[in-house]
Amino acid sequence: MTFKALLATKTGVVVSTTLVNFDEADLMPGDVTVAIDYSTVNYKDAMAISGKGPVIRQFPLIPGIDFSGIVQASSHAGFAVGDRVVANGWGLSQTHHGGFAQKARVSGDWLVKLPEVFSTRDAMAIGTAGYTAMLSVLALEHAGVTPDKGDVLVTGASGGAGSIAIALLSHLGYRVVASTGRLDETDYLLALGASEVIDRRTLSEPGAPIARERWAGAIDSVGSHTLANVLAQTCYRGAVAAFGLAQGVDLPGSVLPFILRNVTLAGIDSVNAPQALRLRAWARLASDLDLGKLSHATRVIGLAEVPGLAGSVLRGEVRGRTVVDVNA
Repeated sequence: MTFKALLATKTGVVVSTTLVNFDEADLMPGDVTVAIDYSTVNYKDAMAISGKGPVIRQFPLIPGIDFSGIVQASSHAGFAVGDRVVANGWGLSQTHHGGFAQKARVSGDWLVKLPEVFSTRDAMAIGTAGYTAMLSVLALEHAGVTPDKGDVLVTGASGGAGSIAIALLSHLGYRVVASTGRLDETDYLLALGASEVIDRRTLSEPGAPIARERWAGAIDSVGSHTLANVLAQTCYRGAVAAFGLAQGVDLPGSVLPFILRNVTLAGIDSVNAPQALRLRAWARLASDLDLGKLSHATRVIGLAEVPGLAGSVLRGEVRGRTVVDVNA
């Protein structure tokens, strides 16, 4: 029995992807088989299918770091046929076939039952980007950054994680400052809930080791000089949740924000987050995410269109979330 899948192969150093008919018998081991409805294109997906980063660790492999769909078969005690589920991270698109296909077979321990408020399309409009944004909000809350403490900055604001972070934070009562390299998206960011939009160039160049306090917290998807400057301008006892490397993997800053202002830098890992935290994040998304804003930030493409989008994602040219209808 075959199904449609996007298969990544590697010749020398060149990674290429082809739409193929994949045999269900060739799926990897797992105790739950899912009929996939939707996947999505995240920054990590773009790195994987373009070969710009060592995401895929064995070839050939079906990429796609997340998916949503309906359980088709299960020997896992926690899932029954017909359950609506979502998967984010774990080994998907690294060592295990991922979501750019019409079927997946995975460990039930990797799955989360979808909250009733979300359709499977909503689940991938959120995707790993939105789930990571929620983990970041939880980290800020854990560090004591409440709306009364001051502004919260979101870098990479017009991207997927940034867009959903703005929607979540504004719903929770925070005043959000959005940093973007695409000032033509100002109206879009204001509609999501940002109160102020700033040019990313004010943060992306080398800066002082410590500077004027500007925000109580921040969610950063950029890294490098941007993250260093964000930390340098974070208020006393503030916190920064960091999960991205769009500008670079380096952190050319100093210890001064930590030892003079007691700033917390919280690293956010969405790939191997424990199940209890995943469940909490999805429950909070169900209660705190405005579905109207989510729809405003989302577009849908077909599976065959995914490879052509990678370059635009890596260049920061794609606004919001891109959902992949694998059955289109």
